[in-house]
Amino acid sequence: RGGGEPVHKLFDVIREDFGDPDLPLTLESIVGDEVSVVSPQIVHAYAWGTGSGRQLKVGSVVYPVAVVGERGIAAQELNLTPRKRHIAEASRDLSTKYVVVTGGVVSGIGKGVTASSIGMLIKAAGYRVTAVKIDPYINMDAGTMSPFEHGEVYVLDDGGEADLDLGNYERFMDLNLSRDNNITTGKIYQHILERERKGDYLGKTVQVVPHVTNTIQEWIERVAHAPADGRPGAPDVCVIELGGTVGDIESMPFIEALRQFQWKVGRDNVAFFHVSLVPVVGAVGEEKTKPTQHSVQSLRAMGISPDFLVCRSTRPLDDKTKEKLAMFCHVPEDQCVGMHDVSNIYRVPLLIEQAGTLDKLLARLEMPRHPTTVLDEWGSLAELVDHLSTPVNIAIVGKYTSLGDAYLSVTKALNHASYACERKLVLTWIEATALEPDMEKTDASGYMKAWSDLRAADGVLVPGGFGDRGVEGKILAANYARTNGVPFFGICLGFQVAVIEYARSVLGWQDAHSAEFDEKTRHPVVMFMPEISKTHMGGTMRLGLRRTVLQSNKCLAARLYGGVTLIEERHRHRYEVNPEYVQQFNHSGLEFVGQDVQGERMEIFELKGHRYYVGCQYHPEFKSRPNKPSPLFLGLLLAASKQPLP
Repeated sequence: RGGGEPVHKLFDVIREDFGDPDLPLTLESIVGDEVSVVSPQIVHAYAWGTGSGRQLKVGSVVYPVAVVGERGIAAQELNLTPRKRHIAEASRDLSTKYVVVTGGVVSGIGKGVTASSIGMLIKAAGYRVTAVKIDPYINMDAGTMSPFEHGEVYVLDDGGEADLDLGNYERFMDLNLSRDNNITTGKIYQHILERERKGDYLGKTVQVVPHVTNTIQEWIERVAHAPADGRPGAPDVCVIELGGTVGDIESMPFIEALRQFQWKVGRDNVAFFHVSLVPVVGAVGEEKTKPTQHSVQSLRAMGISPDFLVCRSTRPLDDKTKEKLAMFCHVPEDQCVGMHDVSNIYRVPLLIEQAGTLDKLLARLEMPRHPTTVLDEWGSLAELVDHLSTPVNIAIVGKYTSLGDAYLSVTKALNHASYACERKLVLTWIEATALEPDMEKTDASGYMKAWSDLRAADGVLVPGGFGDRGVEGKILAANYARTNGVPFFGICLGFQVAVIEYARSVLGWQDAHSAEFDEKTRHPVVMFMPEISKTHMGGTMRLGLRRTVLQSNKCLAARLYGGVTLIEERHRHRYEVNPEYVQQFNHSGLEFVGQDVQGERMEIFELKGHRYYVGCQYHPEFKSRPNKPSPLFLGLLLAASKQPLP
C-alpha cells in the first residue's frame, strides 16, 4: 500500500465515490504544451512527479490536480494511499493577495502584532503566507542601532539584521524570513543609486516618482513570491506592514508606492488595514474618535482608502463608537474592529477572529476558507497561558534591562519554554553594573537589592550584548550560579563571561579576560575570530544560520535537541573562545560539547556535576516558537522548576 500501490486503485475509489463502476478515468502528465497519459499501473511514488503538471479526466471533465497533504505537508513527504482523496484536489487558480497594515495617531500601538495576527489567521484558513516590514528610516538595517533606540536587533537565517517585528512574524506565522523581507529607505536608495551609477536609467533624471516608487513595488512583488515556510512555490498571501504613522515625511514615498501598487496588482487582490488609537478620556470615560477620523482622512487624501479599521483601546469599543467611525471613515461598521487590551498576546488573533474579520477579509479577497486545526491549537495555547499559576523566577542579568524590547526574543523564548513546563514565568531584571563592588559605594541600596534579587531567583540567564559596561557584574552572576548550584544559561556574551569566570576562579588565571575588553591580558580566553564570507554580508561579523556539531548524542544539549548531533542556529558575534585554551577547560570539567563543523569555534559548553550550567555562542532565542520552544531555554526552565531533564 501507500507509495507502492498502483494508481488504478485510486481510480477504483473515485468510481466508487461517483457510483459509476464504468466511469472513464485518465491521469495525464503536462510538460510544456505536451500532454501524455500516465499509466494506471504506475505506483503512487512515481505517479505524482514534481517535474510536470497533472490533470485528471473524469468522463469528459478535466480537473487540474495539485498534490498536497494534510495541514500543508509537501507531497514528497506523504505516504500516499488511495483513500487519502485530499491528495488530488482541484488546484486554486489564485493570484497573490496582499494585506497592507498602516498605522495612525501614535506609533507603538500594535501594528506588528496586528499584522502577525492577520497572517496567522490567513494561515489558519488554509493558505501559505509571507510578510514584509517597511521601515522608512534611512539606515540600511537595524544592525547598527542601539537597543535603547529601536529595541533588539533580530537576526535572520541569511544574516539579515532586522526590525524586531520580523520576530513577531516568524513566531506567529512560523516562518523563516530573509533580509529582503525588511525594506528600509536606505536599502531602496542604495539600490537606485547603484543602478544610476551603472547607467541603467539611460541618462534620465532619477526621481521619487517613478523610480523610487517603482523600486519599492518591484521589491515587494519579488519578496511576496519567495517562499518563507520551507516549501516550494509562491505563498498565497503577503502581509505588508508600513512602519511609523500616516503623515510621517519619511513614509510618503512608500504610501505613494502602495497607492500605485493596489492598481498594479488589482484592487480586488489588496486589502488595507489601518490601526489607530481610540483614547478613553474624561471622568465619564468617553471614547474619542477624532484622532482616528483625522488619521484616515490623511490616508485617504494620499489615495489609500482602508477596508478595515483596527481600533486600539483599553476596553471594548461601544457600538455607537463603531457607528461613528464607520460614518466618518468610509468603512463598513462591521469592519471597524475593536482591539482592546487582553490577558495575553495570543488572544489578539482570537479577538480579531471573533469579530468576524477573517471571514470578511477572505470574502474581500475572494478566497474560500479551508478547515484546519490551527485556531483550535492557538485557543488552547491562550487558555494555557491564562491558567498557569505555579511560578518560576528567572533573573536576567544584562545591560539594557530598563528597556524590555532590548531582549524581546529572549523573553519570548523563556515564555515558550515556560508553557512547555506549565509554569508561570516571573522575570527579574537585574542591571549587571548593580552587582559590581563599585555600586556598593555609590548606591548601597541598589547593590543590596540586585544581590537579593539574584539570590531569590530559581535560574539565571545572561544574554548577549556588546561593550564592556556590566561585564564584571555578569561574571559575578555566573560565579554565583556556578558555586551555588543555581541553573544558569549564558548566550553569546553570556557564554563568554562564564568562560572568563571559570578561567579566573577554577583554572587560577586571575587576569583572564576577553581580548575585546583587555587587549593586554596574558590569558585571552576569548579572542577576535573574524569571519570573512563572500556570500554573507556583515563585514567581520559572524551572522546568520550556522551548523553546530555535538560531540556526543549523550550530552545534555544533544538530549534536549532530541538526540541529534547536528543543529543549525543563528549567530551574531565577532569574538570566540580561544581554541588554545579549550583542552584545559575540557580537562577541568567545563566541556565544549558543541563546535562548528571545522572544530575551530566553540559553540556549547556544559559543566560537569552541575544540574544545569550551560552556555552557547549562538542565539537560540531567534528560532523559538510558541509551540516549539528552543531546547536550551527549555532545559533552563526544567532545571529551574526542578523538573526532570531528558
